[in-house]
Amino acid sequence: MLQQTQVATVIDYYTRWMQKWPTLQALAQASLEEVNELWAGLGYYSRGKRLQEAARKVVSELAGRMPRRAEELQKLLPGVGRYTAGAIASISYGQATGVVDGNVIRVLCRLRCIGADSSSPAVIDRLWDMANVLVDRNRPGDFNQALMELGATVCVPKSPLCGECPVKQHCQAWRRVEKEQAFASQNLFGKAPPVPDVEDCVGDCPLCPPATEPWDSSLGVTNFPRKAAKKPPRAMRTATCVLERRGCHGAPEYLIVQRPSSGLLAGLWEFPSVPLAQDLQEEKEREELADHLQAWMGQPVAAKGLQFIGEVIHIFSHIHQTYVVYSLHLDGDVTLDPALSPSRWVTEHEFHASAVSTAMKKVLKAHEKQCRKESRPVKGSKRKREAKAPGVGSPCPGTQLSLRAFLRAPTAP
Repeated sequence: MLQQTQVATVIDYYTRWMQKWPTLQALAQASLEEVNELWAGLGYYSRGKRLQEAARKVVSELAGRMPRRAEELQKLLPGVGRYTAGAIASISYGQATGVVDGNVIRVLCRLRCIGADSSSPAVIDRLWDMANVLVDRNRPGDFNQALMELGATVCVPKSPLCGECPVKQHCQAWRRVEKEQAFASQNLFGKAPPVPDVEDCVGDCPLCPPATEPWDSSLGVTNFPRKAAKKPPRAMRTATCVLERRGCHGAPEYLIVQRPSSGLLAGLWEFPSVPLAQDLQEEKEREELADHLQAWMGQPVAAKGLQFIGEVIHIFSHIHQTYVVYSLHLDGDVTLDPALSPSRWVTEHEFHASAVSTAMKKVLKAHEKQCRKESRPVKGSKRKREAKAPGVGSPCPGTQLSLRAFLRAPTAP
């Protein structure tokens, strides 16, 4: 759960998880649907899926016994990589093996003035070699947790607390800062620059910063670690429709469908959605969404009957996703094609209790906000709006047009 996620976010999820599945055996008996429901909102959903798959494998193939060596953990259990294997083996089973996570990378790069790209495979391998050499043979778990905690609380990315660091006397980055400070003070009195240390790297070194990225005195120890520039996330557009009907007690119900079991947001539930090509005209977007809905409902859906709600932006780690949100109110029941993906009607409460992504919660929130806005009486008006019975394709009262639709030339009556 802590991979790519802060402790403050994880705590509540971890507590609920352990209360529901306190043992590997209990987790192995859970369904993926239950796992996704509890994991909803935490992101990186493949983590929960792999965790459950690993529990099932331990119970069904390994006689309920967890592997105890880092090499076995990484080889036998899905979702367990080098870091997770090292953490489990050292903390739980006392194996003298190192761990390298983001905090450890930062500490080691500053300790040894490693200025090469810290995300490159060659540098990562060298950092693992260092961690395996440094780890305390008698208390490997305590040492690894202390090293990670040092990076999380003292040797932080910005404004590190170097004055409180228990290992600053071993830190080459800190030593370089001190040398620069001494050199600056000597310059005030016209003294010669200090002689370089024998430890200073001379010549080409795969761990040193490239010549194009020299030491920046204003950054101090935060010159390290250095990372390659991130690729910008790719842009994606998706048309999404909030299909709504009145339930048996008059409360609105929404149709949600299940995503494929692999890929982004695998196995989660969402409103019927269809990917869009970039730079499509609004009319074409509506038509593609209407065709998609028609396949679900088995009856014609008029593109003009789709009410435009707005656009919802959601940023995944590698995707800048734009959801173009529409709504459609249905009158009466609709028979869904059982050959398509699993689908079901849910109330608002059931929706939030389902395994839905944060993005879909944003979509529903945008829909509800629009409906509240349209049902609000016009200020200063004494006339009451006449209530209309909703029919297939009838939107909420006071349909809001998109900018493109507003600017489009009016059609002849």
